[in-house]
Amino acid sequence: MQNKPQHFSIIFILTLLFLFTIELLTITQNTIIIPWTQFLAEMSSYLVRLFDTHAIAQGVVLRDSQSGFAVSIQPGCNGIEAIIVLIAAILAYPSSIKAKINGIIIGFIAIQLLNIIRIISLFYLGQWNQTVFEWAHQYVWQALIMLDVLLVFIIWIRLLKNNPAEKKSEPAHAG
Repeated sequence: MQNKPQHFSIIFILTLLFLFTIELLTITQNTIIIPWTQFLAEMSSYLVRLFDTHAIAQGVVLRDSQSGFAVSIQPGCNGIEAIIVLIAAILAYPSSIKAKINGIIIGFIAIQLLNIIRIISLFYLGQWNQTVFEWAHQYVWQALIMLDVLLVFIIWIRLLKNNPAEKKSEPAHAG
């Protein structure tokens, strides 16, 4: 009989190692990570400009043209690492390919929406109070983004458990 938690853990860890390795490759950085991070800065700037015309995006930087304050969206702040953790968890969990793809797509959207809120909130916190900015950046938002990953994964599992098609695809267990 197969030990499911151990099976999950092995696939999860190997997938994490593989995806983090791919993420670190120069070609991945230049073709996916940096353009995505620039898109996040542009999207954040666009959303801020709906209420505040002083926001501009310059590459991976969101800047206030009036005060000069800027936040730079660096590795670890673009949500990619959180998405890698979610993808590894979903791929390691026994379910259909369709369910995995749906979970990854919906999880990607949920994590990135929260990450844009994170970027914009830090943009304003930094202009208001540097100490609060540092605390929110280092502690609050790091925890909230990973909590988002965990919640998305738990919700995805619960939806799987309630899906009759997924119940049919689960292997029978002896014992």
